[in-house]
Amino acid sequence: MLLDTYGRTATDLRVSLTDRCNLRCTYCMPEEGLQWLNRSDVLSDDEIVRLITIAVTRLGVTEVRFTGGEPLIRPGLVGIIKRCSALEPRPTLSMTTNGIGLRRTASALKTAGLDRINVSLDTLRPAVFAALTRRDRHADVIDGLRAAQEAGLTPVKINSVLMRGMNDDEAPDLLAWAMEHCYELRFIEQMPLDAQHGWARDAMITAEEILCSLRTRFTLTPEGEVARGAAPAERWIVDEGSHRVGVIASVTRPFCRACDRTRLTADGQIRDCLFARDETDLRESLRTGASDEELAELWRRAMWGKKAASGLDGPAFQRPVRPMSAIGG
Repeated sequence: MLLDTYGRTATDLRVSLTDRCNLRCTYCMPEEGLQWLNRSDVLSDDEIVRLITIAVTRLGVTEVRFTGGEPLIRPGLVGIIKRCSALEPRPTLSMTTNGIGLRRTASALKTAGLDRINVSLDTLRPAVFAALTRRDRHADVIDGLRAAQEAGLTPVKINSVLMRGMNDDEAPDLLAWAMEHCYELRFIEQMPLDAQHGWARDAMITAEEILCSLRTRFTLTPEGEVARGAAPAERWIVDEGSHRVGVIASVTRPFCRACDRTRLTADGQIRDCLFARDETDLRESLRTGASDEELAELWRRAMWGKKAASGLDGPAFQRPVRPMSAIGG
């Protein structure tokens, strides 16, 4: 098992398939000039599947989420999912995507074995979308969400980041729209993981601000710690009905004590925390003939040293060397 010295067990693996993306979201990366990983440094399909197999069959991982960059631009994506869905024991397979390519791929992803999907959508207004992402692709994301739902990649979840002065007035509209279409909405506090280091704590829309905005139109009832478990999102029941809304408050309400995640970057590095400044290299050992058990032991050691908390809520916090696009969501 992937244990750490604080008694936590990592059962949820986040796998970044690429650091590249077809959007340029202002809270993630600059419009141009970001240096990508060398192609030779990126794990091959076979290498990714081998490491996931080790995680599932030797290390107790039960959930695998594919991330990026943008995972849908990875050429071998469907094949990777198909091979992972054939593992015994079979892990739950999910993906976080910007949704642009979902209209043409949702059905194939479901057939290959993907269970569910999270789609990033920060606004209902096409002009604001273009300003936030520097691309005019709002309609493609809406179409992708519809295709994911029709393919059975449910529950379809939407991830939204609110930016002050751009879309911070949209929280109630986003929730009403998500409920109308039977999507589950989750707001995420902006985190200091942008490549251009533009994040500022005092400019961030906090969880409390988001909840105050939602309560101008909806009644929110806390779902509770038992229902939440190790999930990063605190969830609320909306208007005492069947719909839920979540808030991931990584900055103002850290949830490190229940963290069950381990991360594999596109270039084969293990990260024990999204905000870690150190990594453990599996790629070099994998490519120089290490056995499955030797790779598993490297992974165990990497997770054993996990810190008690990210420190994100403290004044001494130091941001990771890598931006979000190179770490994986």
